[in-house]
Amino acid sequence: MRAVVLTGFGGLKTVKILKKPEPTLNEGELLIRVKACGLNFQDLMVRQGAIDAPPKCPFILGFECAGEVEQVGEGVEGFSIGDKVVALPEFKAWAELVAVPSKYVFKMPPGMTPLQAAAMTMNYTVAYILLFEMAGLSQGKSLLVHSAGGGVGQAVVQLARTVPDVTVFGVCSKGKHEALLASAVPIDHLLERGNDYSSEVRKVRPEGVDIVLDCLCGEECNRGYSLLKPMGKYILYGSSNVVTGETKSFFSAARSWWQVDKVSPIKLFDDNKTLSGFNLRHLMYQQGETEFVRGAVEKIFALYKDGKIKPVTDSTWALEDVAEAMQKMHDRKNIGKIVLDPGMEPKPKPATPAKGKDKKKQSSEEKKEEEKKDVAAAAATATDEKKTDEEKKDEKKEEALTNGDSAGESADSKDKEDDKASS
Repeated sequence: MRAVVLTGFGGLKTVKILKKPEPTLNEGELLIRVKACGLNFQDLMVRQGAIDAPPKCPFILGFECAGEVEQVGEGVEGFSIGDKVVALPEFKAWAELVAVPSKYVFKMPPGMTPLQAAAMTMNYTVAYILLFEMAGLSQGKSLLVHSAGGGVGQAVVQLARTVPDVTVFGVCSKGKHEALLASAVPIDHLLERGNDYSSEVRKVRPEGVDIVLDCLCGEECNRGYSLLKPMGKYILYGSSNVVTGETKSFFSAARSWWQVDKVSPIKLFDDNKTLSGFNLRHLMYQQGETEFVRGAVEKIFALYKDGKIKPVTDSTWALEDVAEAMQKMHDRKNIGKIVLDPGMEPKPKPATPAKGKDKKKQSSEEKKEEEKKDVAAAAATATDEKKTDEEKKDEKKEEALTNGDSAGESADSKDKEDDKASS
């Protein structure tokens, strides 16, 4: 089978499309024929080795895929061959086949396609838990979300719109503002990333906002905390500011964390504010809260069936073009989810121009003449190098005498011509 394999932590060149053996099914697992894969910012961090306890390279990348059940392992209940499912395994999702423990697999609602499932499941599950399980979003509240144009950001905006009278402030790059303003679910107030947007928020909400959702970390933590009103909730669910270059930078990681002011419990007590964090990967794979996550997935699928939310897909890529897809996400140019399709044909690669293509074409005769000149020049150089120092000195003396005689003859001739002219 084809799979996206990380051969070593680092840049895009470490990501390869390789042929791997088809997985064998263990007890409690489902074998899934993958039709679509979700690309998340966490995948970029894995590639760089910027997460805790990554697997040993080489390994198959990916945390999210959707497709069809091809085989059911022993001890699995509630699933049958042919079921349309979406899975959130710990790695190994970006392949044509994947064996996943059934606790990480969810049935897709009727009418949902694999591409929609891969664009929705992880992002909307994260957004749902952030808004309703942790922040307690309710009618009339205000919300500030970073990376508002990304997959989770768009999910947050859509889910927030299911609650009446919620004011949404979205922070993103200036280049995305026009597209977001024209979207089906517009954001109330768009703010430019990199600017000090605090004053703009205060103009609309002088007292501050009720909720801040931060996936960046770094100095945004301090700004976000200062914008919280009393009883406000600040939730950190990522640290994408750590990913500043193609490869891991310890300097970037250290800078992001050191830019965060230290907030003591006493300060939280005095300010009447809440500071919390959320990590879906740890919650599922390390802390075992799969049933809690399943409840959130079922709720977003119910909202999808009711037509209240709809996944926003930025673009779809072939497995072979995963590096280009990663680069687009790294550059923060996507609006919505980036999806990989194993059945999609890769983009044609540009032909490498031949060497000397721009040079003037030469005839065979001209080339031969040039070769002869080169040979003659090389022979002359070799002969010159063989001459002794004494021979070279003699040549210099002869040259000097010749030059002197020529000059004398010229002078004598000139005198004779002058005598003739005077006579």
